[in-house]
Amino acid sequence: MHTVIVYESMYGNTREIAEAIADGIHRADPAAVDCLPVAEADAELTRSADLLVVGGPTHMHGMSSGMSRRMAASAEAKREGHEEAAREARETDDGEGLRTWFRHLPDAGHGTHAAAFDTRGAAANSGGAAPGIARRLEHHHYDVVAEPEGFVVEGVDGPLRAGELDRARAWGAALL
Repeated sequence: MHTVIVYESMYGNTREIAEAIADGIHRADPAAVDCLPVAEADAELTRSADLLVVGGPTHMHGMSSGMSRRMAASAEAKREGHEEAAREARETDDGEGLRTWFRHLPDAGHGTHAAAFDTRGAAANSGGAAPGIARRLEHHHYDVVAEPEGFVVEGVDGPLRAGELDRARAWGAALL
């Protein structure tokens, strides 16, 4: 089984979750797992997947947009001591986000599975990007095999809540 994990990450939290999901999948089935940022996920790679897992940060109660990425990158650039996060935010802001990537995602072949995840704030009303990601996967004829999953970030830009990386590994393994 070939799994492809595509993610968008501004502060590194969604990347960490994607990597933990990849680790969980790989531990459950040591087959091929590709985990890459949305800017590197081309149509050929996604077409080769038996399982496509897509995730992104929650911005303004849903999927990020060009405006929300610019706002996040600008805010991160002003923070002292967060050079690595500022670099990742800049690279994400400069590239293509999930919304644009979905416009170019080819429709899936019969029996191609998918799952959606996000990172989100702890507040009950913070919303989530994963339901919108799942809808877009279904629109492209993927069989979504799990309920969209949210992983909690403390504060605006992290860190991840204690235990979320272990939960992401377990969720990844359960997708198989």
